[in-house]
Amino acid sequence: WAHWPLPPSAGFVVGHAGLYQALVMFAVAYFIIGMTVLSVCAIATNGALDAGGAYYMISRALGPEFGGSIGIMFFLANVCGSALYVLGLVEAVVDSFGIPPGQETGTGVHVLPQSYWYELLYGTVLLALCLLVCLVGASIYAKATFLIFLIVAVVLGTILVSFFATRPLQVPIRLPNANGTETDNGSFTGFSLSTLRDNLGGKYRVDYTTGQMMSFSSVFAVMFNGCTGIMAGSNMSGDLKRPSYSIPRGTISAVLFTYLVYNLLAFLMCATCNRVLLQKDYGFLRDISIFPPLVTVGIYAATLSAAMSNLIGASRILYALARDDLFGRALALAKKTSASGNPVMAVILSWLVVQLVLFSGKLNTIASVVTIFFLLVYATVNLACLALEWASAPNFRPTFRYFTWHTCLLGIAGCCVMMFLISPVSASASLGFLLLLLLALHYLSPSSTWGYISQALIFHQVRKYLLMLDVRKDHVKFWRPQMLLMVQNPRGSARLIDFVNDLKKSGLYVLGHVELQDLDMLPSDPLQPQQDSWLSLVDKLNVKAFVSLTLAPSVRHGVRQLLFTSGLGGMRPNTLVLGFYDDEAPQDGLARHPAFTSAREEEVPLGFPPLRAPTSPKLLSAREYVGIVADALKMLRNVLLARQLESLDKAWELRRAASPPPTIHVWPVNLLRPDSARYADTCSLFLLQMACVLNMARAWRRARLRLFLCVEAGTMPHAQEEKLRQLLKDLRIQAQIQLVPWDAITRLHWQTCQGPLGGPEEEEEEEEGVVNFPSNTTQVSDEYVCAANKLVLEQSPAPAVRFLYLPRPPADTSLYPLYLHQLELLTRGLGPTVLVHGVSAVTSTQL
Repeated sequence: WAHWPLPPSAGFVVGHAGLYQALVMFAVAYFIIGMTVLSVCAIATNGALDAGGAYYMISRALGPEFGGSIGIMFFLANVCGSALYVLGLVEAVVDSFGIPPGQETGTGVHVLPQSYWYELLYGTVLLALCLLVCLVGASIYAKATFLIFLIVAVVLGTILVSFFATRPLQVPIRLPNANGTETDNGSFTGFSLSTLRDNLGGKYRVDYTTGQMMSFSSVFAVMFNGCTGIMAGSNMSGDLKRPSYSIPRGTISAVLFTYLVYNLLAFLMCATCNRVLLQKDYGFLRDISIFPPLVTVGIYAATLSAAMSNLIGASRILYALARDDLFGRALALAKKTSASGNPVMAVILSWLVVQLVLFSGKLNTIASVVTIFFLLVYATVNLACLALEWASAPNFRPTFRYFTWHTCLLGIAGCCVMMFLISPVSASASLGFLLLLLLALHYLSPSSTWGYISQALIFHQVRKYLLMLDVRKDHVKFWRPQMLLMVQNPRGSARLIDFVNDLKKSGLYVLGHVELQDLDMLPSDPLQPQQDSWLSLVDKLNVKAFVSLTLAPSVRHGVRQLLFTSGLGGMRPNTLVLGFYDDEAPQDGLARHPAFTSAREEEVPLGFPPLRAPTSPKLLSAREYVGIVADALKMLRNVLLARQLESLDKAWELRRAASPPPTIHVWPVNLLRPDSARYADTCSLFLLQMACVLNMARAWRRARLRLFLCVEAGTMPHAQEEKLRQLLKDLRIQAQIQLVPWDAITRLHWQTCQGPLGGPEEEEEEEEGVVNFPSNTTQVSDEYVCAANKLVLEQSPAPAVRFLYLPRPPADTSLYPLYLHQLELLTRGLGPTVLVHGVSAVTSTQL
């Protein structure tokens, strides 16, 4: 049942605002209500509704944070609304039966004493009556409201007839003031053109019940509360047999009917009653009625129905909040129900809160707060429908189709504008309170299984922008690393995962894993159960990464699959990161990682298997490992090989107070090809870029880059240094250059040179503008490689991490083991080291 229009409210509105402004108020109020009704109907017909009404709709559409916070606001709105109507009923009772001001004893029916405490007592008794009805249950409430519906319909008909049947008369008015009482006369003129003209414009005066000066916003606030019954039906959604059928039909018909009645009453009042009567006697309809007692009964019945409706609505919202466990034990008591399913404890708790609100004492004192709460709820209902519509989810297909995103947006805008017009301070305070509730629920409430509209909206927007991301418009100025890190077991790669997260520079980051199984031999996909463990790992390590798992007969085939298929549109990995292939026993770095040291012991495993024992065979051979590197380079992917990154204690390296700050050593020369010591090829520049990207990460900004320039006697080292310094200046890379003589190292190479290692196709470098693959054209001895390793190791102080040049694998696959052996010798004992080979231009000197 929706609230019927309260005639005294209409008289109050037109008395202060005049006919023109009253019609504007009704139009604005019902425009907001109409847009909200369309949203309510759309959500109500999109699935099964349970108890909670608007709270249930919002929480299931926008998630627990919005649902819980708006649920509390809506509960408070209904509580204050119930108190508002009880105070309105007390006002009407006192007007009819109260002892006139200035008299100690009453006469006739005027026997009720008037004072703050007496009126509080009357309100308490009336509220107790509402409580009794609500405690019995929804069935007796429905019967009571149907009886009230019949009474109000008869009264409304009587009032309309009275405007035509009653002859002009003078209505004596006695009002209390500081000097005792004030006497005035209001006039019922019957239909009069001059009366209508006098009542067209607004004449705001002091409200005699509160002593406050009225304005457009304060009158609108009182009037709007007579229109808030649109949620009465949806609040009873858990008690209706067919809510998706009843709510749209009942709500729309009630809104249309009450709008017409309000406008008709406003016109009739303005045409027949003078301004004094309208402003100084809100109960004037009794005086002009053909049967005054019936009007009194109708006013009592309408306000009592509204009070009960708000009380039972508040209890259903509180019960739904408690049942969803959003506030934990704080609302546990409200879950208790009677044998018939009536939430009696929620009703009692709601009654207690209403009783507290009654202490405010005056009707118009709390009207603006109630109105703002209702407007906030209506705005959120529109927001929920707008979000569902914009998300374009296939399962959002309400049977009620008379709405669009435009109506939702207009409803939101109308609610927000009116909130701040009524009371900027109250509106701001309400939004602040809502924000606090949102934050509290976001961090404290348990996760729900209702589905999050934010995920649907994000998906919709991401898909749209991915389609707009055109790879043909890529430019080197806006290049960023997009990483695919292959992980066999996260237990042995926790710090490497964290390190690559620092290297990605807001780019794509994918954790790849290959499961060596054959789907033909399995009953179901074995990767699905593992997905949650990997996603939990990403959350726990606090890295911004996606997870991509695949099945393959070999690791090499699996990596190929991931390189071909990972990513989407313009967001695809351009850099492959591998752990180094060596014989070191893997260490469980996951248990030692800071993200897990404070966790309970049983939370650490995350479903990952134990690490491979040192004596167990590896899942891939050395030849296959180098083949993966070669495959990535053929696919024009940059390659990073990370060695001993699990020994990198980033927190200690970067936060130690001792000076000098930690360093990053960069060797942009191919140490395995001493006859081609160039610093400006594609690979060297990519290596410089990766070191610079790491240094730009927030955690590494304190570190300093140190660039090593290998020089030989007779090669003008200072000229080379100046050339390199100019290059760094052009690239905006801040680094210290250190000259390193390596005549003794290169002498070893020329003494032991043994002929070609690579094929003839590698001897020629690519033309300018095409990706350049530096290759090993001459074989180097182990003695030379060990000397190069010693040269790198001697540079002190020891850095936090080293970046070395990774040569391209030889074309002859039989030399793969030798290639890997020399990489192992080169990086042995260096600590955290990253071998880098770049195939794409990534630096730019352009603006």
